[in-house]
Amino acid sequence: MISSDLPSTYQYDFAVIGGGIVGLSTAMALGHRYPDTRILVVEKESTWAAHQTGNNSGVIHSGIYYKPDSLKAKLCREGNHLLIEFCQKHGIDYEICGKIIVATSPEELPLLENLYERGLANGLNLGKVTAEEVKEIEPHISCLAGIRVASTGIVNYRQVCQKYAELVASRGGELRLSTKVMAIVPTSQGYVLETSQGSFPAKFIVNCAGLFSDRVAKLGGVDPQVQIVPFRGEYYELRPEKRYLVKHLIYPVPNPNFPFLGVHFTRMIDGSVHAGPNAVLSLKREGYQKTDINLRDLAEVFTYPGFWKLAAKYAGVGLEEMVRSFSKAAFVRSLQKLIPEVQADDLVPTHAGVRAQALTKEGGLVDDFLLVRGEKAIHVCNAPSPAATASLAIGEAIAHQVF
Repeated sequence: MISSDLPSTYQYDFAVIGGGIVGLSTAMALGHRYPDTRILVVEKESTWAAHQTGNNSGVIHSGIYYKPDSLKAKLCREGNHLLIEFCQKHGIDYEICGKIIVATSPEELPLLENLYERGLANGLNLGKVTAEEVKEIEPHISCLAGIRVASTGIVNYRQVCQKYAELVASRGGELRLSTKVMAIVPTSQGYVLETSQGSFPAKFIVNCAGLFSDRVAKLGGVDPQVQIVPFRGEYYELRPEKRYLVKHLIYPVPNPNFPFLGVHFTRMIDGSVHAGPNAVLSLKREGYQKTDINLRDLAEVFTYPGFWKLAAKYAGVGLEEMVRSFSKAAFVRSLQKLIPEVQADDLVPTHAGVRAQALTKEGGLVDDFLLVRGEKAIHVCNAPSPAATASLAIGEAIAHQVF
């Protein structure tokens, strides 16, 4: 039945599932491109940006890491510029502080060179820096060489999301928090979303459900051919009296044998400095604590053939990540490769985030944004970092594809 506060003939043109940064940016882009349409956003939590968006490191990424001509590279580069313009227009605090990526061992030097070439191929403003020049920028780093990435910045993505939501509402969109989608029923005109707060008919749905995007796609009758596997990233924070050790953003050269960036130092927009994250399997899709376990989530991972192929491929590196999760000393040793002065007493635990990573049945981690088309539907089934940076560009890309 139709929700009691809506007329029985009411139908939305677009229903967006998920109130993270991608869902809200998509709703905003749809409202801009189709100004006379009725748009609904439903979010199961009581606040916007409750999960991936609200627990990330707040970095405005440049796009240096991503394969040229990939969606990540293209949309991150576009999104970087769009996000900065958006923050300027709406008075949101941000800073383009730049970052340093450094090689700390001889075997990392060719990897650093490869990364530099990739950044140039992606059209970025980069500079090679010697160890001595790195010291002038970040006096406490120990390294052999580095890359300076000028266009990287920092922002509070919760504030960005709140402004997105305000703009969606100001243009007539309807925003519903605490509204969990339970079923998606096809109709001759589109779908009916059966939710915890009633039923909502819509001609077209956009699934931006993040950690549950694969399940929502299946509710909508689409097999995305991937499964979301949650990886928790744990952080420490430098004590205030030790913040002087980090002036910008400091990253290691990524390990080519592992699809994450490695632990790094991030200065946040509030002045704090976070160190991390590691990357360990979460036993719950929204499992921010080591003790968080959901039997359904766990069973899905352990019965998925792709997971065991992935585990076999990355067994050694994965074990190192688990050791870092349970051993502060091991975590600190990783950080000391970048800044030898950092000591265990300088660090206190802070929030963790959970990354929704799409995994194929063959054990491959999907390394690009993944948009899956359905009948009168688009399902965003892989949008990890740099999706926050790229959010405005992703929203526009989806809005161009809905019909």
